Amino acid sequence: MAPSFPGSGLAKGLAVTLRTMTRKTVTHQYPETQPELPPRTRGVIGLFEENCTVCMLCARECPDWCIYIDSHKETVPAAVPGGRERSRNVLDRFAIDFALCMYCGICIEVCPFDALFWSPEFEYAETDIRELTHERDKLREWMWTVPAPPALDPAAEEPKELGAARKTAEKLATAAQREREQEAGE
Repeated sequence: MAPSFPGSGLAKGLAVTLRTMTRKTVTHQYPETQPELPPRTRGVIGLFEENCTVCMLCARECPDWCIYIDSHKETVPAAVPGGRERSRNVLDRFAIDFALCMYCGICIEVCPFDALFWSPEFEYAETDIRELTHERDKLREWMWTVPAPPALDPAAEEPKELGAARKTAEKLATAAQREREQEAGE
C-alpha cells in the first residue's frame, strides 16, 4: 500500500474536477432541444382501429391488465340471397392505462391483425394520474406518428402472400379479358 500524505484525497478530487471541466458537456437541454431518437423508437402504443376485430387477445395476454375493451355484437345481413346472417363484434371502447403499462409490447406481438403499433411519441405526461388512461381517440391520433416500415431488401425473396395475390389477380384479369373478347366477337 502506497503511503498517503494529508490532503491527497482532496488533490485527487480536484484533479478529477479539472479533467472534467475541460471536456465537452453531454447534458442536453431537453425541453428546448428535442432529442434525436432512432427511427423505430418505442414510445407509446397506437391503435389502428380499422384492423381491430375485438378478439381480446391483447387484453388477455397483458401481464398488467391495463387494456380495457368493450364491444357489442351486430348482425350483418347475408352477402348473397339465401345466405345466412352473420354476427360480428363492434368496438365500443378501447383504452390503455399507461399508469399501469410496463411497455413490454406483448399486446402488439399477439395482435393477429396488426391493430396495435409502437409510436415514437414519448411526451404524454399528465399532472393527474387518472389522465393516463387513454381512450381510442387518443390512441388513434398516435397511430399517425408511426413511421413507415423499412423498405424491403431488393435482393430478398418475394413474400408468398404477394406472389399468390399477384397470380390470382393475373388469372382474374385474363378471365375478364377473354370474356370481353367473347362478347366483342359475338
